[in-house]
Amino acid sequence: MIRVRVAAKRAAIRGSNCRGGPRRARGTLPHNGAMPDTPCTDRAALLAACDTELHPERFKDHGPNGLQVEGKARIAKLVSGVTASRALIDAAIDAGADAILVHHGLFWRGQSGTVTGWMKERLKRLLAHDINLLAYHLPLDAHPTLGNNAQLGRRLGLVATGIALSYVLPHLPVLSRWIDRRDHAASAQVAFRFNSFIGLALAERLGGAQGLQLIAVLIGVCVPLCNIGAVWPMARHAGRGIVGELVRNPLILATASGLVANLLGFKLPEWLVPTVSRIGAASIALGLMAAGAGMQFQSLARGKLLGASVLTIRHLLMPLAAFGLARAFGLAAEETLVLLIFSALPTASSCYVLAARMGYNGPYVAGLVTLSTLLGIVSLPFALGVLR
Repeated sequence: MIRVRVAAKRAAIRGSNCRGGPRRARGTLPHNGAMPDTPCTDRAALLAACDTELHPERFKDHGPNGLQVEGKARIAKLVSGVTASRALIDAAIDAGADAILVHHGLFWRGQSGTVTGWMKERLKRLLAHDINLLAYHLPLDAHPTLGNNAQLGRRLGLVATGIALSYVLPHLPVLSRWIDRRDHAASAQVAFRFNSFIGLALAERLGGAQGLQLIAVLIGVCVPLCNIGAVWPMARHAGRGIVGELVRNPLILATASGLVANLLGFKLPEWLVPTVSRIGAASIALGLMAAGAGMQFQSLARGKLLGASVLTIRHLLMPLAAFGLARAFGLAAEETLVLLIFSALPTASSCYVLAARMGYNGPYVAGLVTLSTLLGIVSLPFALGVLR
């Protein structure tokens, strides 16, 4: 969606400013000494650029594509997001946006047609601040290069690579006789899971708001996939049903709950935000403390080859795979940055918790988590300094 936003906006704003006159050369001031006019476009030009790129007329969709709520005729700042939630609308208001571009709009087939409750609150904010709302659903899903499916497919290819490499380890002729199958079932997850909190912090620091948005979408999609990939070998080795294990998995439950809350426009009360933020900020330290407390060095000594293999996948092969995917698909600079950050992150501290909860060798996995955290000091500079 970021690329669609940028492409549409650039195509529409060429040669105009917010006062409707010709655009001044960069760095010049008007004769009265005021700041130069902000480059902008008109609503019709922006809609035409989006429609030309996305071809909404080709789809029989579940809701209207294009302009859903009319606001200002001139647009200088556009904010994009996945869903027209109250949180996104409030963020756009705070940013002084003139238009919002989303994947999931406000209006859908089968709605009652009444303007009450959450619909009233969102429309009231949009209309009060004269903000345009543009939505493209299936056209954005289906676009062959810019669409959500194409973008996510490229990134999920990295996770799929990590899962495949970790799964194949005990089947390699050179390694099979030296790898304990039970320890492998517990530690395979170390090769492809990731510390999302470090990723979010780095993406925001290096990529700004756009980097944060990109990695947040990536994490939201990859957390369920990685948890399925982590649970499956342990459930299979123990002869237990994977569905039951997944239903009880706290990370999958948390992701699903967060998605539902976002779609419903749920917002924490202001008085609760500081407490929840502090708890969230402490999660990295608490997870690493739990892994460190559970680590036993003699366990690592028993499975040196397995440990070295999964850590090599996590901290060397994954960054190299990310670099190859970025080159093969011609990803933009900000997308390449986020993908490389994601590929070189230390593994998740919850690997230890999951292994211990399912009755596997928790101390061994705890040792790998600790080593992975230390190796992140090497893999992140390698990915961002050498491969980027």
